[in-house]
Amino acid sequence: MSEEKTTGKKLSWGIFLPPWLIIVAIIALNFINYDAFNLVMGTAQNWILENFQWLFNSATTVAVLLMFITYLSPVRNVRFGGSKARPMMSYSNYIWIILCTIMAAGILLWACAEPMYHMYAPAANANVEPGSGGAVNFAMNILFLEWTFSPMAIYGLPALVFAFVFFNMKKRFAIGSMMTPVLGDAVTTKVTPVVDAICLFCMCCGMAASMGSGVLLLSGGICSLTGMQNSTLLYIICGSAIVIAFVASAASGVMNGIRILSSINSKVYMVMGLFMLIFGPTAYILDLTCESIGTYISKFFEISLMTGASGGDFWSRWWPSFYMCCWLAWFPTTAVFMGKISRGYSVKEFLNVVFLIPSVFSMIWLGLFSGTSIWMELQGFGINDAMQAGGTEAATYAVLQHMPLAMLTIPLFLVIVFVSFVTAADSNTNAMAGLCTEGLTADDTESPILLKFLWGGTTGFLCVLMVCTKGIDGIKQLCNVGGFLNAFIFVVVIVAWLKIMFNPKKYDTYKEDYDENGRPIPSERLPYDGYDPNKKQFWITKKLDGVK
Repeated sequence: MSEEKTTGKKLSWGIFLPPWLIIVAIIALNFINYDAFNLVMGTAQNWILENFQWLFNSATTVAVLLMFITYLSPVRNVRFGGSKARPMMSYSNYIWIILCTIMAAGILLWACAEPMYHMYAPAANANVEPGSGGAVNFAMNILFLEWTFSPMAIYGLPALVFAFVFFNMKKRFAIGSMMTPVLGDAVTTKVTPVVDAICLFCMCCGMAASMGSGVLLLSGGICSLTGMQNSTLLYIICGSAIVIAFVASAASGVMNGIRILSSINSKVYMVMGLFMLIFGPTAYILDLTCESIGTYISKFFEISLMTGASGGDFWSRWWPSFYMCCWLAWFPTTAVFMGKISRGYSVKEFLNVVFLIPSVFSMIWLGLFSGTSIWMELQGFGINDAMQAGGTEAATYAVLQHMPLAMLTIPLFLVIVFVSFVTAADSNTNAMAGLCTEGLTADDTESPILLKFLWGGTTGFLCVLMVCTKGIDGIKQLCNVGGFLNAFIFVVVIVAWLKIMFNPKKYDTYKEDYDENGRPIPSERLPYDGYDPNKKQFWITKKLDGVK
């Protein structure tokens, strides 16, 4: 990084110190008095889910609707940074970086395991017999709810607001800046440090929870390959490897580490997906996916807003509402990262990459892996028994062990797990460090390396601590605590986008990009920074990047 670019950057102590000290205090309490730590975490989680489930579900549903409305409205033609802005990367790289950032390790952990939970312990108001065909259909509906359009809307809507506010309104690089259309400049300036500090704390919890999924999958894979038993030492080794990798990647900058990692992962995802389609129960996978998409769409509002209050069944607190809370814990820094790499792209192009493509990808992935897991269980392969004996992560490896070439596919799957989480953690570590750094601009969004090391190390330590002491329950507690506070910020972000969407010209500094009626004028995407017309590209890459 040049000297000119680093000049003027400094640490914002008011944003960095409060959340970091709270995280350190949580870690210290675990060592000083574990019983007190356990009581505090459990009480906080129960209180949050008992009182705010309605908020998580309703806010998420509104966000999904807004994303589809935005796609059809004139605001889809707005280009981040104005019509003359050049993207910072190719469209194909943009797609894979966003996809790998969003996917992380969560869907890899739960795609095979979660159907087992829902098949044998469905919600009471689903009115289906455990283990029946109705339970299978219910399981797939819940999986689609938790892993497709709803989480992509939680990530995408704030990212949409941040990109517009940062590039088009030219506000400062901060989560609080997203509130400007609602609160105005004066109030936003005052509340931004508080908002950013709260979001940093929530993000650290959410990121540690997601990293826990990666640690469990890595350790489970190693045990599956070697016959070892899971242990605290193995968790520490896996966690340390992930932290070292994503901090090193984050230190290299967005256009180096993340771009390379996402490119690698895109190829491995494709290989694994094709393998499952060819060697798995292909006809069953296609039939079940087709049927499940239909029932998911027809029951979208019913399952999205389900709380179980009418029948006194609180199953949804621990599944869909937990997931919504988890995604809310991640949304601020994920939105900041996705927004800051979206310069030069239109709102429509953004929605394709952040909302539609990841949702469709998740449906395909769930159809392949969840469908195979369910088929194997129904055929008597004992996937649920393996999970009950070896933990949540054991379901995935039980499926792979019953497939051909298990000694090759399990290591390949471990590569996906490792690189997926490293990519996601890399992007979020970049964003977390950026929120603590004053002086970032639209042309220079890289933060000091020391901050990336500090946040990466703190998050990793918290993750390993929770996995070793509380396992999968610790992951859920971190997510719930992290998502609760962010839910209120998310509501303000929804209002902010409504105001922008209905009158973008009022807030946009690039007035020349609108006609006399205030409607955005469609514009062509310019070549990305560093575009080389002589560089060889695959046909599909050329089409994505708009190369003639």
